[in-house]
Amino acid sequence: MKNHKLILGHIGIGILLMSCSATNNLTMGATEPAIVHLPKDIQRIGIINRSLPSEGNKQIDKIDQILSAEGLNLDKKGAEVAISALSDKLAGTGRFEEILILDNATEIRKGLDVFPASLSWEIIEQICEANGVDAIFSLAFYDTDTQVSYKPSLMQLPNSLGVKVSVPAHEVTLNTLIKNGWRIYNPRTRQIVDEFMYTDHLVSSGRGINPVKAIEAVARRNEAVEELSKNIGYAYGSRLSPYRHRISRDYFVRGSDNFVVAKRRAQTGDWQGAAQLWEKELDNSKSKIAGRACYNMAIINEINGDLNAAMDWASKSYADYDNKEALRYLNILKYRLSQNEVLEQQASR
Repeated sequence: MKNHKLILGHIGIGILLMSCSATNNLTMGATEPAIVHLPKDIQRIGIINRSLPSEGNKQIDKIDQILSAEGLNLDKKGAEVAISALSDKLAGTGRFEEILILDNATEIRKGLDVFPASLSWEIIEQICEANGVDAIFSLAFYDTDTQVSYKPSLMQLPNSLGVKVSVPAHEVTLNTLIKNGWRIYNPRTRQIVDEFMYTDHLVSSGRGINPVKAIEAVARRNEAVEELSKNIGYAYGSRLSPYRHRISRDYFVRGSDNFVVAKRRAQTGDWQGAAQLWEKELDNSKSKIAGRACYNMAIINEINGDLNAAMDWASKSYADYDNKEALRYLNILKYRLSQNEVLEQQASR
């Protein structure tokens, strides 16, 4: 009974705090620049696969396949699918003149499950010159590691009379860890533009009246690995494209009757109507209310896409009325403006 009263008390306090909050939250869409930036003079891309085992590493690779119950060509096929997906994603951006998947020289293959040492710039330049490309995307490594667990189980099967009965069964579970890493080489500046690693896993299980049937039930694991590898290739290619996401902002809803009515207008999507009421409080004799009005004017200008005006209002809210939240918001706006400048540079290529 005491616990029940305590829970109700906490809920009541939470509701009270929410109802007394001076701010409401809103979200809006924003476009961020690509994570990876390539100069506009890079127009032809070569993609290499270093994840294939070299001659010296082939025996290690075969042992690994046996110990982790991997399909003979699972790593090879997964890497090829990832590279093909990357090529498709880059081609879909319209950013490059040509994307070539290059045949690998044996001396650059590693076949490890960690990042190998980066290729020398002499080798990178040779590959670029031989294939007429401006930069190299490298699948530095790709590895699948599968752990197998087995346990007896029961399953329902119909008997000769069509009645389902429990019979002994074998259950096999494959937990597959997929690790891969990528690099981008720019030979013109001799810089590794990007180095990124993905890790993901999938679980496949099956059950049958004998171990063979159970293993057959998890045979779709290879298809699942290929599908995941395709998504990995697309995801890496997305690092070169701007992306949309939602950003969160707080605005003031308390301080005067105009703020209360403006809150309701904002909740219906009438942000311009809310701004008309905030404007009426800009000259309020109470500095706290005037500061909140200036802050909210920064919010409406950001909604309308005018970041410079938003920064002016946020600056006024802090400088003239000591609104501490406005200073934090001003720094956020400055960062967003700098990101928009990068976005414009990327769009002009």
